[in-house]
Amino acid sequence: MLETLSARLQSIVRTLRGQGRLTEENVKEGLREIRMALLEADVNLQVARRFIDRVRDKALGQEVLESLTPGQHLVKILRDELQTLLGTGEASLDLTGAPPAVILMVGLQGSGKTSTSAKLALMLKGKGRAPLLVPADVQRPAAIEQLKVLGRDNGLPVFDGGGALDPRTIARDALSLARSTGHDTLIVDTAGRLHIDEVMMAEVKDLAALLRPNEVLYVADSMTGQDAVNSAAAFAAALPVTGIVLTKLDGDTRGGAALSIKEATGAPIKLAGTGEKVKDLEVFHPDRMASRIIGMGDVLTLIEKAEEAYGGDDAEQAALALAEGEFSLEDLRTQLRKLKKMGPLASLLEMIPGLGPLRGAGDVDEDAMKRVQAVLDSMTAQERANPSLINGSRRRRIARGSGTNVQDVNKLLKQHAQMRKMMRTLSRTAKKGRGPGRLPFPFR
Repeated sequence: MLETLSARLQSIVRTLRGQGRLTEENVKEGLREIRMALLEADVNLQVARRFIDRVRDKALGQEVLESLTPGQHLVKILRDELQTLLGTGEASLDLTGAPPAVILMVGLQGSGKTSTSAKLALMLKGKGRAPLLVPADVQRPAAIEQLKVLGRDNGLPVFDGGGALDPRTIARDALSLARSTGHDTLIVDTAGRLHIDEVMMAEVKDLAALLRPNEVLYVADSMTGQDAVNSAAAFAAALPVTGIVLTKLDGDTRGGAALSIKEATGAPIKLAGTGEKVKDLEVFHPDRMASRIIGMGDVLTLIEKAEEAYGGDDAEQAALALAEGEFSLEDLRTQLRKLKKMGPLASLLEMIPGLGPLRGAGDVDEDAMKRVQAVLDSMTAQERANPSLINGSRRRRIARGSGTNVQDVNKLLKQHAQMRKMMRTLSRTAKKGRGPGRLPFPFR
């Protein structure tokens, strides 16, 4: 996520931090590098220019130049201004008023409106709301079927337009149905085009006038850079756009759209798509994203993901077992599954302060994690509980069943033995009062 921009800015930040004293000359040199990094990341030229001007004005102030730690002070300025670009505070959805609250999803073709509509419905359902998905994209018949499949697979109700070909008719009927059946949220997936045209804008304007939506969310493909920004500005000029949803943010290595779109449209970024799965939609936190871009991590999001994955009785049972110094292969299998629920390992490492600059994208071997999981899944419950049972013939069977080789099985068993030994040492140390008495994250 924003990997290229983040790497450049973190390199510049480390250089500035290494300066014993900041001068006007080295500040200007650093800002010149930052400007180049922003432009290479496809940030809008005017946005980049205003950003640099604001940072320069603050960085050359007496408060910074006289600071005992001017490098850290400059990093704080950079982070604050990045947050200003991305938005101030968390911009929540407005679902107040008489039900149903209406959310109108707009944007260009291919931006991800249909899948994002389903993701949003699932998110709101998880918060106790009763959403109804409305397929109003009659220009692309596959969109209607796609939404129905997503709804069926995830337990989300989808309005059946009965073959109607007019988006206005579909929207009107869906609104009537929602009022009579208790659905408190209407999520309307509208048609997109390859290019903005008058017919499309007239259709969306009619839908907005008819539904009087609480939210008009512009869905932008963050990987298209300046195109996403320009089209978002055009939509914002024609419609009362209330927020932005950035899709494919997990694949956006440059970051130009994320850093330009809020300032170009005046609408806050409210949500971000971080993966292909229906659950991969997150509330957008500008402060957290700004911290991640310059390598300060995102501990709050990491904690939230951990609490979601490691919750309830499972966490208690794991903590008790580990406190006794036990760490079976079954425990390892469970922990790997929980870790997988938190998202790709590479994205989790980005959230740990200071770790981002130390690794490259190729350092995280997701395939190795999959091989370990396959080996564990190929074992019987008895073997996972008691690894001493795993003799030579069992190792060959496990290797065949997991699509690996005996060396992979041996390597995992050796690593597990070392981990178990470490856990027992930690447990004994804690019991004797020589340690903190708490196991390291995520097992505490």
